[in-house]
Amino acid sequence: MCVSVCLKIILPPDYPSSAPPIYQINAGWLRGADRTTLSNSLEELYVENTGESILYLWVEKIREFLAEKSQSEDGPEMGKTVTTEEEAHDYDEDDLPDYSMLKLANQSAQLLSSASDDEELPLIKHGETITDRRSTFQPHLAAVVTPKQVQRVLNHLYENKKIASATHNIYAYRIYCEDKNSFLQDCEDDGETAAGGRLLHLLQILDVRNVLVVVSRWYGGILLGPDRFKHINNCARNILIQEGYTDTSEETSKAGGKNKRPKGKKAK
Repeated sequence: MCVSVCLKIILPPDYPSSAPPIYQINAGWLRGADRTTLSNSLEELYVENTGESILYLWVEKIREFLAEKSQSEDGPEMGKTVTTEEEAHDYDEDDLPDYSMLKLANQSAQLLSSASDDEELPLIKHGETITDRRSTFQPHLAAVVTPKQVQRVLNHLYENKKIASATHNIYAYRIYCEDKNSFLQDCEDDGETAAGGRLLHLLQILDVRNVLVVVSRWYGGILLGPDRFKHINNCARNILIQEGYTDTSEETSKAGGKNKRPKGKKAK
């Protein structure tokens, strides 16, 4: 079995002395425990070799990982890597967030390396579904304060057979680091081109923090075009309102271009 991934890397000005590479792994089959294992391996390599060039080590680690996967009997289900939608770019590039903001900063690597494996699983909330032309979308949300919690929530969701069977599980998260006055944030398309970036952009314009939002989509066989992005963002917006991270009036003012101070869940 032949498997592959696409590794995108941006080198910040202070790499390798004090900052890690900014990276994104794209592979429709890579999810759940497999994605966590590979990401943790890369981040551990960075922590072990802080201040040194690690690109070659990363490439070799990924090559190793792919070789193991291709030889394993229970390798990834390649047939499930379905890009159901239009690969032609039917979205406006101006709508996408600046991917230079998707940084794995030093503090992120330290959090991942030092977090306890038995860290408590955050409470996961599930939102109402949206169905259009036989495609169904459902949001899931959890309050998170470390990347380790993000991974725990994702792993727990993938243990649910219904969620694991979704054609796409798109997610985005933002974690506020008070001591650094900055955000750890990332997103994943899971085969739904540009959906993760749009979802993260929504979290940014709503100024929410310490939250992970996942939107599952079960493809119904009919192409939805740009409407799929509308449903994904509406699902996310609805569950954020439901759980008190934003409200209709705030959302309207921010959509109109008014800036407000970033905040998290109202109860906090």
